[in-house]
Formats: sequence, C-alpha cells, structure tokens
Amino acid sequence: MTARYDGQAEWYDGYIGPGAGGNAVWIVDLLGPGAGLCLDIGCGTGLYLEAIRSTGRIVVGLDRSADRLRLARGRDGAPLLQGDATRLPFAAGTFATVTALWVSTDVGDFAGLVREAARVLRPGGMLLFYGVHPCFNGPHIEPRPDGAVVIHPTYRITGRHRRSPWWREGGLRDRVGMSHVPLPDLINAFIDAGLNIDRVTEPREDPIPYALAVRAFRA
Repeated sequence: MTARYDGQAEWYDGYIGPGAGGNAVWIVDLLGPGAGLCLDIGCGTGLYLEAIRSTGRIVVGLDRSADRLRLARGRDGAPLLQGDATRLPFAAGTFATVTALWVSTDVGDFAGLVREAARVLRPGGMLLFYGVHPCFNGPHIEPRPDGAVVIHPTYRITGRHRRSPWWREGGLRDRVGMSHVPLPDLINAFIDAGLNIDRVTEPREDPIPYALAVRAFRA
C-alpha cells in the first residue's frame, strides 16, 4: 500500500467514523470470541481496534500511512506499526487471527496481502476480510438518484483507478482513488493462498450490498 492517506487522516476519520459502529457489530459477530494475537492489517485511524479487542483478542495494528497511525495512537493503546501489507514484518505463524478491514480498495496487490496474511497465521488461525463489495462499488458503478446503481462494462478493468466519472466530487474515492478487485479475483486470492473459506456473506442490511465479508482458516 502506498501512503496515499497521508494528509487526509483527519478528513478520513470524520468521514468514515460515524459508520464504523454499525460495521463493528458485524465484524465482532463474524470474529466470534477468541484469544491470542490478532493483526489488524490496514488499521487506519484505529476505528475497529477496540471492537476486535472486545472479542478477547490482543490486537496489533499495521498501516502504511503514518498520518492515520498518528490518529490511531491517540485513540487506542494497541501496539501499532507502519508497514507494507504485502511484506509483513512478522515471522510465519505469529498470529491466531488476522483482520483485513476495508483494504481491498487501497492495496495494489490484494492477492499478495492475502498470501502474507496466510503466512503469518498459525495453523488453524482465522483471516477475516470485511470490505467493499466489488460488484456494487467501484469505478464501474453509476449511482442513481432513486438508489439504484448502473453497472458498467468497465467492471472487469482491474487495478488502480484514479478517477471515475461517477464518483462524487470531494468524496473518498475522488480524493484517494481506489483499486478494483473483481469478485472472482477476490475469492480466488483466499483459495490460492491455501486458506479454507468458511463463510462468505453480504453483511449489513443495505438493499444493494455495500460490504462483503470472507472468513477463512489456515489448514
């Protein structure tokens, strides 16, 4: 991940923060009770660290953006590191759990992130991905005033997108862009990393799914 959120941390925290509590309920439910170390990849400004800790886990946060980590340190007492999600600075088998929340749109190599997450998991450890649903969010989506969305053929254009004609001016995507990972590529990243997918769900209760969650375990 590049540190594209540096200089955006306060704005990002104010923009994303109000909705974090609703997502945290689903994240806690998907994690279930646990113990041991949990690595939160792409922890951002620390909005979900306390929720993860509430499940009984000892959480460690990692993010590429020093600016977002600065806010996370002021919010939470968890150990925090600056680092690259595709080159994690941990030995194999370090963590009982890894969470990757809202990261697929910010990392250039999602498959590499999942491989690294699988590497640092201990046998039987859980990886929970919770993030943007690629079928209904991205540079290919045109929102309509009635709440419907138009899905354009550009869905299959993967990789980094800096602009889209349908992004709201001044919004998150307009500010930082996004990486688009089509659904098969996202799911196959877990399979190719040798993880066993336990559950795939569209959490929240949006009429058109906004989020997608994948829970998988290392053999």
